[in-house]
Amino acid sequence: MIIYKDIITGDEIISDSYDLKLIDNVVYECDCQMITLGAVDVNTGANASAEEADEGVEDGAVQVNNVVNSFRLQSTQFDKKSYLSHLKGYMKKVKELLKEKGADESVVTEFEKGAQAYAKKIIGNFKDYDFYIGESMDPDGMVVLMNYREDGTTPFVTVWKHGLVEMKV
Repeated sequence: MIIYKDIITGDEIISDSYDLKLIDNVVYECDCQMITLGAVDVNTGANASAEEADEGVEDGAVQVNNVVNSFRLQSTQFDKKSYLSHLKGYMKKVKELLKEKGADESVVTEFEKGAQAYAKKIIGNFKDYDFYIGESMDPDGMVVLMNYREDGTTPFVTVWKHGLVEMKV
């Protein structure tokens, strides 16, 4: 299994155990789903009417997104202006790190052009996104974008391909 970590913070962002799709050679998209945590329904076979009255304890079930929960992503908020400011700084830092790690110039150019084009798509649908950051909550790290497919019920996350480092487990 490969776990993809944020190139800046080292936070675990996504893994290849999810169905990652490369879009425009600049981002990965991954469908995710809402799962229920905490509730366990145990049927003991007892006759409820013959026992003491139910104390009304809540079962503690919580609906969470499987990717957000698995990688302990933290919800954050942006307005368009602050997100653009973050994105500009993030792209600059990723570009520097790619060069430091000896990436080919064509990879850096591909990242710059692809990221600019994809950023325009994000800004065009800005109100549709939810934003998440890694477990360290480092404001300089990758912001994971969550949106919903055309059906309105299937969530998916978007992560920057060049902002990830592979770790084999």
